[in-house]
Amino acid sequence: MNTFKSGWETWHPKSRQDEEEILQEMEEVLASPQFCNSKRYPALLRYVIQSTLSGHSDLLKERTLGVEIFHRPPDYDTNADTVVRYTAGEVRKRLALYYHEHQSRLQISLPSGSYVPEFLCNHEEVDTPSAASRLGQTDAQPIASTAFESNASTGAPAMAEHTQTSDHSIPLIATRKWYGRPILWIAASSVVLLVLIGAFAWQHGRAHSQDALQEFWAPVLGESNTTLICSGGVVFAPERFSGVKTAGKDIEYPFVSMQIATSIAHISGHLERLGETVQTRSSASTVLTDLRERPVVLLGGYNNDWTMRLLEPLRFRFAPGPAEAILDRDHPAAKWERDPAQPYSSADDYAIVARFHDATTGGIIVIVAGIGRNGTEAAAQFVTSSHYMELLRRQVGASLADKNVEAVLKVSVIDGKTGAPSVEAVDVW
Repeated sequence: MNTFKSGWETWHPKSRQDEEEILQEMEEVLASPQFCNSKRYPALLRYVIQSTLSGHSDLLKERTLGVEIFHRPPDYDTNADTVVRYTAGEVRKRLALYYHEHQSRLQISLPSGSYVPEFLCNHEEVDTPSAASRLGQTDAQPIASTAFESNASTGAPAMAEHTQTSDHSIPLIATRKWYGRPILWIAASSVVLLVLIGAFAWQHGRAHSQDALQEFWAPVLGESNTTLICSGGVVFAPERFSGVKTAGKDIEYPFVSMQIATSIAHISGHLERLGETVQTRSSASTVLTDLRERPVVLLGGYNNDWTMRLLEPLRFRFAPGPAEAILDRDHPAAKWERDPAQPYSSADDYAIVARFHDATTGGIIVIVAGIGRNGTEAAAQFVTSSHYMELLRRQVGASLADKNVEAVLKVSVIDGKTGAPSVEAVDVW
């Protein structure tokens, strides 16, 4: 779930009950897999929330957090010791992943560049009695309502007070039977109409998203009944940041990571459901004639020499080694790279997704390639998802079947696990 989507606004607790609701939400977040296996991230989130609720948000500075939470000396060098900044960044990512998987009326956010948490709530629900029910209250305060009641002597309508004793009850209209029945029929008809409209909109949106996915793969399906998946292979290299390096042609048995294996399964399964026959090869054993006259899916970036070679003429491409990054030919200052200051298992990854007609092979090339293995896994999810293809089509502004397209993706990585991809840049031609 996107925390900052329309319908959400910053909420400031005004009562002890509001604060209890925030603390309950915090405990649910900390009990999630994103936080429960760590001590550092829950400690920071708990401290900043409790400090904010107690009115001490002005004290939430980097040095103070380093001293109070991580027991650093008062004069420690915050430039050399970035434990607070790193931990806060992880907390932000883990909150984003948590709310991507969980729907909640109240959400906790740690804005970038700040250590003061924000509390977001659906503005349509902030003042409703459901907040009381979430706190375990069984009896809400009576709510006064009024209704028209016919005056027996004059026939004129008179106001009659009605009290609501439960937050789940519906105020009844105190009126004659012949007057209430049309209103009930109108209400029932309105509900049915809204349900039908909603069902139609859902089906229409679902079909529209499926069309975007079909558009992306249409050039592949129209070229041949057989598609080659050419996957990069690696060997261990403990001296490198990723722990592996590209397997050369002299390596008889290169291996692939679990993320690459998952990517192969995603794409081959999708193509087979569309009626394609799929062949799989290692890039190290693939020659140019293998790529001719049929569509090819290239999996992997730095572990796949064919990816590196065929991306070279395009706008977005991988930087030559040893630096691992994605470059933008139109904007030389732009660069997407993993943070070497963070562990490999926690550094955000980036990927390229492309589909184009290649002059070298004479056929359609689909590239699904991350700087690291997490980026490749997320890119494979991207090209087999109706939802992500619809997002891409909106940025392209045209049919995905009619143009060559290339996109840069950003991927959150936590404890080696791949998060949801987002689009950073797009090029069409």
